[in-house]
Amino acid sequence: MCLAIPARLVELRPDDQAVVNLGGIRKEISIALVADVQVGDYVIVHVGHAIGTIDPEEAERTLALFAEMARLNEEGASAGSPQAGPAPSGGSEPHAVGSVGAEVLT
Repeated sequence: MCLAIPARLVELRPDDQAVVNLGGIRKEISIALVADVQVGDYVIVHVGHAIGTIDPEEAERTLALFAEMARLNEEGASAGSPQAGPAPSGGSEPHAVGSVGAEVLT
């Protein structure tokens, strides 16, 4: 899965490079695709490149949602693996453990 996530710009470097704070981790990225960014701005980062800017309030809301998803994921992992139930009637094949209602994209 690839995500584009908001990150706060903490340092500008030469040659269209910058350092961002990604959840407490400092990472060097390219800012060649965005114009007029400054330290303190939030940028959307995808595979090591800033691909746009984002309003600070929206960035904070998005980061809070990511934190909540991580918390819920950790809680779910500590609850144990889901158990597969019986196959539904009507000739359906049995489902793999944890696959009920999920679609796998390849």
